[in-house]
Amino acid sequence: MKTTAPNATTAKATTPKARTTTPNATAPKSAPSRSAPSKSAKPKTSKTSRTTKSSGTSRTSKPPKPESHLAMVRRARRINRELAEVYPYAHPELDFRNPFELLVATVLSAQTTDLRVNQTTPALFAAYPTPEDMAAAVPEEMEEIIRPTGFFRAKTKSLLGLSAALRDNFGGEVPGRLEDLVTLPGVGRKTANVVLGNAFGVPGITVDTHFGRLVRRWKWTEEEDPVKVEADVAAIFPKSEWTMLSHRVVFHGRRICHSRKPACGACPIAPLCPSYGEGETDPEKARKLLKYEMGGYPGQRLSPPADYPGKPAPALGAE
Repeated sequence: MKTTAPNATTAKATTPKARTTTPNATAPKSAPSRSAPSKSAKPKTSKTSRTTKSSGTSRTSKPPKPESHLAMVRRARRINRELAEVYPYAHPELDFRNPFELLVATVLSAQTTDLRVNQTTPALFAAYPTPEDMAAAVPEEMEEIIRPTGFFRAKTKSLLGLSAALRDNFGGEVPGRLEDLVTLPGVGRKTANVVLGNAFGVPGITVDTHFGRLVRRWKWTEEEDPVKVEADVAAIFPKSEWTMLSHRVVFHGRRICHSRKPACGACPIAPLCPSYGEGETDPEKARKLLKYEMGGYPGQRLSPPADYPGKPAPALGAE
């Protein structure tokens, strides 16, 4: 049928302002199916695309272009700069006074909070201040001290083993090389990078639960394996940034970008986050989700750095 749709002449007779509306807006809803289809039902043409651009009334739009690798790298580096301004005091949240104490505390931190470790280690280091002392410990006595950290039998076995290895293979000193650290019982790449970055000043990326979760949420990587995550993120940032980047990301994950309900409405990097909206977007409700110093509560360290703006954590039994 060559006759035009009922609304075609109407569209020509209207004023320029009216032509910016959807072309079939005046067509009756009960128009016969055999009549010529309205323009909105036709495949999208270049002319229709120009009308859509000028009128802004089309209900369809082109899907956004995938983010290029270069754009992702630029966005990732900007997130790091923003986090550096939010958390200039970012630091390892385990209390320690030397490499041995940091190594032991990091092993104990598996499957528990840094706060619980910090509340437990004062008694542990008072009883076993050196690798030689810890290697000679009675297992049952050590288990009782570290029981609050959970998995205390397995952790006791690791601590006894790594202490003996330090005594026998490294002269009672914690080695400053990753390839040596990972030979110690209970020490993997994550623990080794924590010790290297914070006790020896050797740059390293620490892929813990918070770090892996956030970098996937930010689309820096799609990997689940910690070693692959470490490699992907290391390729984005200069080596000099690795250690502090780790602290900033973990700080943000613990305080704002929580696992189950991130505080999106209180997030300082929300405009850069491709996952914005997964959590609470209302600013007032989001602020109530903030933790530690961001929410006005104590942190995780009993002995935090001097520039830490929050309150020290309470000792064990004083919570």
